Amino acid sequence: MAREPVIIPRPPCQLYLITPPALPDLAAFAGALEAALDAGGTAALQIRLKDVDDGVFLAAVAALKPVAQARGVAVILNDRPDLAARSGCDGVHLGQGDASVAEARRIMGREAMIGVTCHDSRELAMDAAEAGADYVAFGAFYPTTTKETIHRPDPEILTIWQETVEIPCVAIGGITAATAGELARAGADFVAVSSAVWNHPDGPAAAVRELTAALASGA
Repeated sequence: MAREPVIIPRPPCQLYLITPPALPDLAAFAGALEAALDAGGTAALQIRLKDVDDGVFLAAVAALKPVAQARGVAVILNDRPDLAARSGCDGVHLGQGDASVAEARRIMGREAMIGVTCHDSRELAMDAAEAGADYVAFGAFYPTTTKETIHRPDPEILTIWQETVEIPCVAIGGITAATAGELARAGADFVAVSSAVWNHPDGPAAAVRELTAALASGA
């Protein structure tokens, strides 16, 4: 008699927080980060700074990494595997114009978490997965003021990815509590959020609670 297939349920979709692109007051932002992470539900923090020198990157990691890691939240540095390794981050997130997955792995080691931006392309995502990436990121799903975007994938790309590939996928771009549930239902393992948390009128803790509830409703 044939056995029934064993279906392993997908873990609930979780938050992946991204810092603003500039942090002029690190101490104040560290306090905001504490409030956000203490509200629960966050799996990772990406330190994403643009057009800054190495010293600013390293200072940001030094201030924010202890806050995140003390709460079991992985710390991912954007773009720079060299600085991620030097500063003891848990991983690095690579854009299409950054270092290759193989180069990042060589620099950071086997245990590092490496993610890759794949825009609206399953082909880029498959290439990243085959190269050894730990997750892929699709987006921007909605208009965003955090960064300039030209790609606008349909949420169906998350569903197709979930049905065909094992490594996790992250949804990014203009996500709010009003839209997070839809992306969770579509198949996102994580939703990456920035301005909807840091610019929330009631503060980052309220934003995280709203997003966590939205993700739970979308499961």
